[in-house]
Amino acid sequence: MDFIKAKEEFKNYLKDYDAENSSVKLKIVHTYHVVDFSEYIAKSQGLDEENVELAKLIALLHDIGRFEQLKELNDFSDTKGIDHADLGVEILFNKNLIRNFIEEDKYDNIIKVAIANHNKYKIENELTDLEVVHSKIIRDADKLDNFRVKKENDFQSNFPGSKNVENIAYEKISDKVYNDFMNHQCIKLIDRKTLLDFWICILAFIYDFNFKSSFQYIKDKNYIDILVDKIEYKDEETKARMENIRKCAKDYIDMKIEE
Repeated sequence: MDFIKAKEEFKNYLKDYDAENSSVKLKIVHTYHVVDFSEYIAKSQGLDEENVELAKLIALLHDIGRFEQLKELNDFSDTKGIDHADLGVEILFNKNLIRNFIEEDKYDNIIKVAIANHNKYKIENELTDLEVVHSKIIRDADKLDNFRVKKENDFQSNFPGSKNVENIAYEKISDKVYNDFMNHQCIKLIDRKTLLDFWICILAFIYDFNFKSSFQYIKDKNYIDILVDKIEYKDEETKARMENIRKCAKDYIDMKIEE
């Protein structure tokens, strides 16, 4: 497995897309950060060098479907008929593009399964141990970088296509979203009704983390406080709920680190 060659092939693949387009650039930067996070997690789990390299390769390719999705829809929404993970699997394996990135085929099913599962609500059942491990690594790494993106971007960038983002401070949290969060559940896309629901959905990513190193990273970077405090809540009920969410999230992270 030659990861350096795979990176060069990835750069070649991207030549068909406008790297100066802000959305394309966002996903390119995201991809390389997810590679770094995947390496961090894989090493923290004591995986051998071959599996560390495999984790990095999966990360490099996990969002390859995003670029075609953007070209087709001018949008990154998986609810408009194109699931970017499934599209990525199709691009890589139905068109045999995978051989540009890795010569041997012994890891094909792990790569396919991990990419297909990285954006789903839950990992599918009846996978091999290695398929599960690599699916969990890419899911954690992807979500870790979502915290970075939400911290660094302004609200218009964090809510692409949304109007009246400046009014987010006056919005409320839907009861179901709030209750699901407080019950340590991830938020389903169909349940998001307000921009604040979307924000809570990001914070709830912690409930899908699989590794202690992921929880430790979020704690070390103080991401819960940073994201909660990024909005000056004008509604008193919302302000109180956000303080409950802050405490619930931080207590959960501490519990998972201590396990």
